[in-house]
Amino acid sequence: MASTPLSSLDVAFLCLSRETAPMQMGAALVFAPEEPVCPDRLVALLSRRAADIPALRRKIRAGLFPPGSASWVDDPDFQAVKHIHHHRLTTLYDPDPLPEFAAKWIAEPLDPRRPLWELAVVTGFPDGSFAVLLKLHHALTDGAGAYAVTAGLLDGLPLPQPAPAIPQPRSPMSAVRDTWETAGIASSVVRAARPPCLPLAAPATAERRLGFARLASADLRRIRRTHGGTTNDVVLAVLSGALREWLINRGIRATGRSVRALIPVSVRGRAAEQQGGNKLSGYLCDLPIGTDHPVRRLTEVRAAMTRNKAAGPSRGAGAFPLLADRMPPALHRLGTRTAGLAAPLLFDLVVTTVPLPRAPHALAGAPLTEVYPFVPLAPRQAVGIAIAPYRDSVHIGLQANAAAVEDLGSLRDAVAKSAAELLDAS
Repeated sequence: MASTPLSSLDVAFLCLSRETAPMQMGAALVFAPEEPVCPDRLVALLSRRAADIPALRRKIRAGLFPPGSASWVDDPDFQAVKHIHHHRLTTLYDPDPLPEFAAKWIAEPLDPRRPLWELAVVTGFPDGSFAVLLKLHHALTDGAGAYAVTAGLLDGLPLPQPAPAIPQPRSPMSAVRDTWETAGIASSVVRAARPPCLPLAAPATAERRLGFARLASADLRRIRRTHGGTTNDVVLAVLSGALREWLINRGIRATGRSVRALIPVSVRGRAAEQQGGNKLSGYLCDLPIGTDHPVRRLTEVRAAMTRNKAAGPSRGAGAFPLLADRMPPALHRLGTRTAGLAAPLLFDLVVTTVPLPRAPHALAGAPLTEVYPFVPLAPRQAVGIAIAPYRDSVHIGLQANAAAVEDLGSLRDAVAKSAAELLDAS
């Protein structure tokens, strides 16, 4: 049975995962068919396509050497249909039932004895639309790779194929450079530790809440033309204002505070490496929730991200995923869960962007109209935010620890209000 070793970073995500903090990423994709769809037909179509995607046919097998290692191997009992289910929503009492259902679904841990993914086809919407919920373990891939891994589920997109493993020669100089780089990252991580933002701390619980927010790309472009910066800078400024409004509404003083976000950065190379595995670094960015003016918030975010980009993704405390990838798997088996509890000392929440092509997508001929991604919550953290620009909108998926956040709808509404304030100033 052919096998592919997990990287040390992939093993770290396996070790971080537990019942109260499943390391599962996901997405809610909403489609608008012209005619009513047959759920059984959708399940059968997705099953056929999933069976043709190599990464979705594989499960994890523990290794003996090196100690603590693991590999992806083909599952001899694989049946794609066992990973795909249909659920019909009852909308009699809830005008927007998808987030509530998706929150319960995303919180259910994947079975480690099987390939680490699931799909749910969700129907029952009054307008005839349907949704497909996707759940992948973070050990399988990162956000950028998730699109490539699952592209074959949609109409007309190429099936991802595993890239051949090509050993890269390493010179003594490159080994020395990596050693210095690793030492620099480790030193930066120690120096960057600080007390966590307590309003964004959370008890350990498996329960989740989800929220969907949507911003018009045209509005973000108008803000950029007036004040400069990238689309990502503008979205981070909008989120800063939203977090400020949300905390104030909860009776928490925002003045003088900042919220530190981990901004994952893909370090993937050539196009052939776009499937499978985690290839990540990151930036740490202090979101200026203590600043009351929306344009000043954008200016501060732009300056922070400019400094991060000038330093590059291989330096600074935010590059700790690179550090994790250079540790032996056995060390992750021994200490990753304990180290994960220290995550709030380094960052308060994750804000990640999932890149999607601009071209329109469809499933069974039904156009994809909305796509909301979800990032796993780090242990003891209350909120995680994932962003997906698609067509004429930027879609924002909010995931929260249900024991710490009862008012996620307030944060969702604050996103729209913060964007409107920044637009009015443009």
